[in-house]
Amino acid sequence: MASVKIERLNHAFQEEISMIIMREIKDENIKFVTITGVDTSSDLSYAKVYYTVLDRSKLEKTEEALEKASSFIRTKLADRIEVRHTPELKFIYDQSILYGEHIDKLIENIKGKEKID
Repeated sequence: MASVKIERLNHAFQEEISMIIMREIKDENIKFVTITGVDTSSDLSYAKVYYTVLDRSKLEKTEEALEKASSFIRTKLADRIEVRHTPELKFIYDQSILYGEHIDKLIENIKGKEKID
C-alpha cells in the first residue's frame, strides 16, 4: 500500500493534470480526456496516469497526442506542485469503464433469463 504522502501526491497530480489538459493544451484530440487516476512510484520517478475518452473512435489519436504533450504537462506540473523530482508521466487508457459496461450487460442478461423462467 502506498504511503499517505504518495496518496496525496497522486490526488494532487490528478487534479493538476486535469486542469492543465482542460485549460492549457490546444490540441483538440486531448480536450475530452478525463483523468481517472494517478499511480506514482514510491521513488517518484514514474507516474502512471489513467485516462478515459468520450469518443472511443478517437482513442488512437488521443494516445498519440497525450504522448506528445507529456513533457509539456510534466513541465507545468513541476511549476505547480513542489516536489524534489517531478515523475515521468506514462499515460494509460483506463479499461475499468469498459469492464463495468460488460458486467452491466451480463447482469441484464441474467435478469432477462430469470424473467423468462
